[in-house]
Amino acid sequence: MAILSEDQSGGGKLSFVPTKSDKTTRPEKDRGSASSVAAKVPSSKKTRSGTKNPTSPERVAAILEILAKTYPGVVCALNHKNAWELTVATILSAQCTDVRVNLVTPALFKAFPTPKAMATASLPELEELIRTTGFFRNKAKSIKGAAQVVTEKFGGKVPQTMEEILTLPGVARKTGNVVLGSWYGIAVGVVVDTHVMRLSRRLELTKETTPEKVERDLVKIIPQDRWIAFSHELIHHGRQICVARKPKCVDCTLEKLCNSKDKTWSSH
Repeated sequence: MAILSEDQSGGGKLSFVPTKSDKTTRPEKDRGSASSVAAKVPSSKKTRSGTKNPTSPERVAAILEILAKTYPGVVCALNHKNAWELTVATILSAQCTDVRVNLVTPALFKAFPTPKAMATASLPELEELIRTTGFFRNKAKSIKGAAQVVTEKFGGKVPQTMEEILTLPGVARKTGNVVLGSWYGIAVGVVVDTHVMRLSRRLELTKETTPEKVERDLVKIIPQDRWIAFSHELIHHGRQICVARKPKCVDCTLEKLCNSKDKTWSSH
C-alpha cells in the first residue's frame, strides 16, 4: 500500500485499492452511474486564475458525489488483521511499495505476532526481516519502539485517539489518520499523502503545499462523515486517472469540474 511514505521520511505515498466487488475494473453499473452523474454536472467556470469559487458547497458536493460513484467501497491496500499490524505496515511503507510491504509482513508477524513479542525482539532480527523495505535500520527502531509503547503504556492495544497514537515512535499525523480511519473508523482528519496533495491542488480545494495545511483546508470544506472515504477515493483516483505526469483527463469523471493548468484534455 503506499500508505504515507512514512512520517519519518516526510515523503512517499499512501495507496488504497477497491474491495473485492470493485477491483480495478468497476462493474458496468458503477461506471455508468458515475458517468451519468458527471454528465449532469455543469462545468466549473474558469477565471484567469483558475476556477470561480472552487470551494463553493455546490462544487465540493459535486466532487464528493462523483468520487463516491466512481470508487465505491475502496479500502486500505496494506494487508493487516488488526490495528497493530496496520500501524507496523504503515511505518514500513516509507519509501516502499505496498506490494513489497505485503511480501515482508507475513514473515514479520509470524515471528513477532503481537506488540509484546515485537517489543522484545532484537534490532538485528527485525532488520533482517524488513531489510528489503529500505531504511530498515530506522524502521526497525521505530516498530520496536512503537511496540514497547503500545505494550507498556496502552496494554498491548493501539490507542484510539490522535493525541495518544502520536506518542508512538515512527507515527505522525498522517499515519495516525490512516490507522484511526481505516481500522477504527474514527474520522479525526483527512489523510494527506502525495496523491491527495496533488489532486487537492489540481481541483483547487487548497493552495497549500504542506500536508498539515492541506488537511486544515480540506476539513473545513469536506463534511466529517466523508473524511475517511474521501481520502481513499482521491488516492485511488490519483493512482488510476489523475497521475502526476500526463493525467488521463479524457477518462476522468471529474474533468468538467477541473480547470487545472496541466490538464491534457478539456471539454470546456
